[in-house]
Amino acid sequence: MHLTQHTDYALRVLIYLAVNGERLVTIAEVSERFGISRSHLMKIANHLVRDGFVEGLRGKGGGLRLARAPAAVNVGEVVRSMERGMALVECFGSDSQCLLTPDCRLKGALGKALEAFLQVLDGVSLAELLESPQGQGVHILRRSA
Repeated sequence: MHLTQHTDYALRVLIYLAVNGERLVTIAEVSERFGISRSHLMKIANHLVRDGFVEGLRGKGGGLRLARAPAAVNVGEVVRSMERGMALVECFGSDSQCLLTPDCRLKGALGKALEAFLQVLDGVSLAELLESPQGQGVHILRRSA
């Protein structure tokens, strides 16, 4: 399974917002911190706001913050929301032109693999991504107001 850059950046934004708590974070700040273009981040932020993961406040003094507690943000849900399609191969789609489709067992095997992948992500919350094995967390991303 390959996640798009869109999803990768969305997860980074969510982690950054979680680390920074209730503080409003600007697109410019995230852009600078991660080296991601502002226009691309705007699209991602709008998607995250639209799907209820992030709260966006416009205008002077505005910014982004999590709309839910980190423990209530499910990584599998985020991935499903951000990925346009989860079709691993052509036969997952409705317009499959593959001659093997009627007798092929690959689709079933890949379908089970995708389910397993998402099931693992469904068991992970944003809060868990903030923890590190050494117990130090991702505090390096925290910025003071």
